[in-house]
Amino acid sequence: MNKTLAPVAALLISVSILLAGQGLQGTLLPVRASIEGFATVSIGAMGAAYFLGFTLGCLKGGELVQRVGHVRVFLAMSAIASASPLVHGLLVQPTSWFLLRLLTGFCFAVLYVVIESWLNDRADNDNRGVIFSIYAMITLTVLAAGQMMTLMYDPSGLELFIIASVLVSLGAVPVALSTAPAPEQPHAFSVDLRRLWHISPSGTLGCLVAGLANGAFWALAPVFAALVGKDVSLAAWFMTFAVVGGAVAQWPLGLLSDRIGRRKVLVGISFCGAVVGVTMFYATSGLTFLSANLLAACWGALAFPLYTIAVAYANDRAEISEYVTVSSGLLLMYGIGATVGPFVASAMMQGSGHGGLFAFAAIMHAGLVVFVGARALRGRRAAEQQIAFVDALSAVQTASVVYEEEIQQQGEDETAPH
Repeated sequence: MNKTLAPVAALLISVSILLAGQGLQGTLLPVRASIEGFATVSIGAMGAAYFLGFTLGCLKGGELVQRVGHVRVFLAMSAIASASPLVHGLLVQPTSWFLLRLLTGFCFAVLYVVIESWLNDRADNDNRGVIFSIYAMITLTVLAAGQMMTLMYDPSGLELFIIASVLVSLGAVPVALSTAPAPEQPHAFSVDLRRLWHISPSGTLGCLVAGLANGAFWALAPVFAALVGKDVSLAAWFMTFAVVGGAVAQWPLGLLSDRIGRRKVLVGISFCGAVVGVTMFYATSGLTFLSANLLAACWGALAFPLYTIAVAYANDRAEISEYVTVSSGLLLMYGIGATVGPFVASAMMQGSGHGGLFAFAAIMHAGLVVFVGARALRGRRAAEQQIAFVDALSAVQTASVVYEEEIQQQGEDETAPH
């Protein structure tokens, strides 16, 4: 195990520190916006801005890395992402926060591209599953830890913004001081959504639905919890329980999809997610601290693995030469959904109360069940050659890993006789 992790130890340490700061920001900003009296639509717009920036970062991250390399891009994006929370604390105004969240989303998307391409470069077929499963667990664990930091100080002050900035800054230090060689600079890649839909309509729509529901959740769940609990403490616990639920369920659901098929698991978790969403909508006014957190854990266990299962399902049906196109396109679909989701969910919250967040998510999940189920009943099943679930595990909440396959393909093209 030590031999496996040694080449990426510095990078994993950086990820731990960096994403703790990201987790703190993710909970702090909606809570502070609610305290400041921002309209629910404005809070939803800020969440959408983050994922819009994230989508742009995923599209442009490879180009940046190609130009100046992994280390320089990592340090530059960390510096910008570190400055952002400080400016948030100084300019408490919806328009400023919208622009800052757009910038933060771009920076973190590029950071995820660097992190995951670096991990993929250092992994091989014998240890990739171990490395990425550890990476996924670290990601969810430190996000939960960062969310709990919201309880350290009053969110109406500047202290939590400073802590978030410090954590993001410190996250760059292990990579900057590491003596491990950086990966080769990647080649550019393109996105073909039409081909993606042809390969796997269910996988494509699954990623879009995951973006719609999860994007709305990340943007507005802290507001929902703060309104239910009448204070900020429930918001921190609520988000933490959701993330822990997702971390615990990720691996078992992946193994189950390896054994009984992705489609069955995709339909199953979507159906159960819709049931939990409806339950939370109707039970909103009667939720207690315990019941709210238990439902949050159930929600996280069903909603967060949805994207990973959809990615694996789509890749099962793709040719090896199409992995780059498929991975890039699925990430783009998630980003589009996560950009739109907070807007629609915030409008539903204004019209039907704060439980409207989970009514929206339930509708999205139910729609996916109907679509995938209808395709199954019509008998449109192509022969599937399943990939190992661990190869899709890295897509828990971040950019898909595409560089190694791309570089290998480029190498094969260059050495092939003409």
